[in-house]
Amino acid sequence: MSGSSVLYDAPGPKAQVRNWIYTIVGSLAVLGLIGFTLYRMNETGQLKPEVWNIFNNAGVRASIRDGVLTTLKVFAVAGVLSLVLGLLLAVARLSEHKPVSWVATGFIELFRAIPLLITIYALWVLFLTYKDSLGAVGENAAFWALVIGLTVYNGCVQAEVIRAGINAVPRGQVEAAYALGLRKTQVMTMLLLPQAVRAMLPTMISQLVVTLKDTSLGYIITYSELLFAARTMANNIIVNGENPITAVVIVVGAIYIAMCLALSGLANWIERRGRRTPKGIGMAPAAEPVVEMSEIQQTLGKTTGSGTNNGV
Repeated sequence: MSGSSVLYDAPGPKAQVRNWIYTIVGSLAVLGLIGFTLYRMNETGQLKPEVWNIFNNAGVRASIRDGVLTTLKVFAVAGVLSLVLGLLLAVARLSEHKPVSWVATGFIELFRAIPLLITIYALWVLFLTYKDSLGAVGENAAFWALVIGLTVYNGCVQAEVIRAGINAVPRGQVEAAYALGLRKTQVMTMLLLPQAVRAMLPTMISQLVVTLKDTSLGYIITYSELLFAARTMANNIIVNGENPITAVVIVVGAIYIAMCLALSGLANWIERRGRRTPKGIGMAPAAEPVVEMSEIQQTLGKTTGSGTNNGV
């Protein structure tokens, strides 16, 4: 197989030169932008050592650590719940019972259309309004508003991903399963869902990356996740008469990028493992024959002789 892509022809000599020119010009533009940014930061005093020395403070590090932990806490709960909700919605939407399918379809389309921030804010106001009657949920209104909002929105997206994976399973397998006498529940749980989840797992993990980034919306409802902690630090710390907003944003942004890259790397690793061809079953080593060849020949000779006598 040639090294050219199946989507377009291999570039010729002129196209290769043009691509090299575009690459060099683009790289120079990026380097120029980085250089200009560093120049402006230096002019405004953002590169001075005392600005970045704030991260050596134990209180600042503790605030960032707590922000990361609360962010991961929300992500863990919302990520698991969104996968469970997505699985249930996907199965319900594919149900042969029309009312169930209509309700699931309406739920998915509704919450995919509503902006996530509006959902989170509405839940937060609801929990605060009925705080006394909701008990522990009302006491942690910001946490549950963020978790439920992320769960509902990302669960709807995960449902569509799982549904696409189920529909991608060849119809012949389903018909063969019904021919073997399997029930609908068995076909779904033993045949369709395992193949759909395995095929769509990289996409599902990629959506979890979106869930992780959307936890930053918690700062709108004053939940103490990483972005809210960074905003609080930047407003309360003064260096050289100014708030070190740029330094805090750069550090916190790098933390978000690191967490998202870790999840993306997990998705790529799973995709590579899924593409591997299964290894064949090794042949067992040849064993010594149980019966000697001479005994087999003698047995065949006796059988042949007796058959000839009977014929005579």
